[in-house]
Amino acid sequence: MFKLTSLNLNGIRSAASKGVEAWIAKTTPDCICVQEVKAQAPDVEGRFEELAGLKGHFHFAQKKGYSGVAVYTRHAPSDVIVGFGSPEFDAEGRYVELRFDTPSRKFSVISCYFPSGSSGEERQQAKFRFLDEVDPYLASLKTEREFILCGDVNIAHGNADLKNWRSNQKNSGFLPEERAWMTKLLSETALVDVYRKLKPESTEECYTWWSNRGQAYAKNVGWRLDYHLATPAIAALARNEEIYKTEKFSDHAPITVEYEFGL
Repeated sequence: MFKLTSLNLNGIRSAASKGVEAWIAKTTPDCICVQEVKAQAPDVEGRFEELAGLKGHFHFAQKKGYSGVAVYTRHAPSDVIVGFGSPEFDAEGRYVELRFDTPSRKFSVISCYFPSGSSGEERQQAKFRFLDEVDPYLASLKTEREFILCGDVNIAHGNADLKNWRSNQKNSGFLPEERAWMTKLLSETALVDVYRKLKPESTEECYTWWSNRGQAYAKNVGWRLDYHLATPAIAALARNEEIYKTEKFSDHAPITVEYEFGL
């Protein structure tokens, strides 16, 4: 089995102070994709190059304390791709891809952090630009190799993916244009939402993010923003999923899927 976790850390130093490394050691994933590292190379050196014996591969943002993604792995990749060729968004540290190629298979694990548009119209327009750029990139990548993209997509796709869907239809993360983009990704680009493949009917149990305002976490007023998006042949090998909520390492919960293959 190949065990793969995704988690938005909301700051690697903050998550580390809340016990995330001990949890990784206990759950023993093969890879963990993390987003919102909120650190630069000097912050990582000597402390976070590895977590629980897994080696990290990073894409840092140019802006200090902002964004940043990584994949931690127990298997040595055959190649590491940093960024997806977008000058605007590669500067924000949003994409890192580890390739595990063999003579019989080309396979990648991707950690990706989609922009949020919740801070205002300027960032919402940036989010739309990101969606416009990353979709054809993923469609092209799919013609070349199998992959699983893990990350904070910052979109709840369907009504079942957030608690208060009626009142959020004009809010970033649940806008009609964002949901339509996700529908297109799953239909025309033909990637698979692995969680929904395994749990097509789940509602309140599916949430992975909760606002820090009010008592959203205590009342489970959440959103499903964190995904495994896989090429169909890989998605067909997904067997088990878990959204871990016993401990809280950030404002997101880690989502883990086991796939029936090995690296």
